[in-house]
Amino acid sequence: MRGDPSRGPVTAATASLATLAHPRAATFWLAVIVTGAGTGASAIVLTRLLEAVQRLAWPAAPGILQAAAHGSVTRHLLVLTAAGAVTAVGQLLLGRLTSGNGIETTTAIWFTAGRVPRLRTLGSAVLSVVVVGMGASLGREGAPKQAGAVLANALSDRARFSDEQRRLLVACGAGAGLAAAYGVPVGGALFAIEVMRGVVALRMVLPALVTALVGTLVARLALPDGPTYLVPAYATSGSLLAWSAVAGPIAGVAAVAFVRLIAFADRVKPRGVARMFVPILALATLGTLSIRFPHLLGNGHDVTQLAIDGQVALPLLIILLLLKPVATAGCLGSGVPGGLLTPSLTAGAMLGGALGSVWSGWWPGAPPGACALIGAGAFLAATTQGPLSATVLIMELTGQARGLILPLLVAVATATLIGRTLDVRSIYDARLSEQQLRERQRIRELPPG
Repeated sequence: MRGDPSRGPVTAATASLATLAHPRAATFWLAVIVTGAGTGASAIVLTRLLEAVQRLAWPAAPGILQAAAHGSVTRHLLVLTAAGAVTAVGQLLLGRLTSGNGIETTTAIWFTAGRVPRLRTLGSAVLSVVVVGMGASLGREGAPKQAGAVLANALSDRARFSDEQRRLLVACGAGAGLAAAYGVPVGGALFAIEVMRGVVALRMVLPALVTALVGTLVARLALPDGPTYLVPAYATSGSLLAWSAVAGPIAGVAAVAFVRLIAFADRVKPRGVARMFVPILALATLGTLSIRFPHLLGNGHDVTQLAIDGQVALPLLIILLLLKPVATAGCLGSGVPGGLLTPSLTAGAMLGGALGSVWSGWWPGAPPGACALIGAGAFLAATTQGPLSATVLIMELTGQARGLILPLLVAVATATLIGRTLDVRSIYDARLSEQQLRERQRIRELPPG
């Protein structure tokens, strides 16, 4: 009886094999490859656009932190106020020139089987790249994720895929966008199924991995091939393992606070005529704060790198731990589009570095830089509710395969456990109502189809 669909229930694995053998399977796999290639190409275009905008807005140095640190007060105020004006005008044009309401990619996967408004979503991706390049405190990975989702949705329309196939392909496209932007194929694939799709299932692993791999390979034709963060040769110690067991739950609690802050920011988003002046006010405020704390600008890559190097003093770590999440929530709440993954990494690095600085004075052997890296992974895992993808993303973003894997896993596991105990929401579904959360859970439990 085993493996005979005509004589009894089939297992999920058998159903997956049957799906692969279906005549339309070739069409789906072709769509997977095209989605990966198109998303990789879009990541190149969007990255080049961001670099051009950043050079124009902050021309003094290659990194936004260094350039902003040497920028004049006038430049800080003018550039960020202009970013607010660009946001206001961009959102107004998107609302008038495109049909349908904007929808976040993860929400679309859960509630509309991955159907997203194409022109509006692409327009939002371009707007995101422009304002993040000018200094908005959000991540740049949101744009290629949106581009990948739009391409996957269009291919699903053309091939007339089922809702389940569309959900999977759109999640794969979004994951490929992350993979192509940062050169993280395995992390991008896991992010697609664990965070975007919300189900870690064998039938989803290979499509997600192929899409992310193709996207990364295409992006590498023009984008640098190397770790996003350079990590010193840190090693695991008893002190660092003990610190991870203590810091993980703290990161989980802090991540829940961040998720709730994002949920609040979404609830108070401006509507009506307020959409024209609230982004200007919010980003002008960010520009004022950035005169003293240029670390708040952009996705936080530069200050995260400094924290991993152990080059950020404890007082500044504490200040940025408080201000960076508020700056990110302020941008998002004012209507600025952008990603939340890299700001989560930055907040976690500030928390880990601060806790490590205190701990190292009591029990040497836990370098604050190593603690910053582990804190970033733990905080990301708890905010995304994706411990597997967060762990692999940290390894791929840094090129660290083994050196800190044990304390990283301890912190990631405990942070995610505490986060899920306190709040079932991730940073991507923080904006959902209770009814939508229940519907999301129902969709997660649907059988393969």
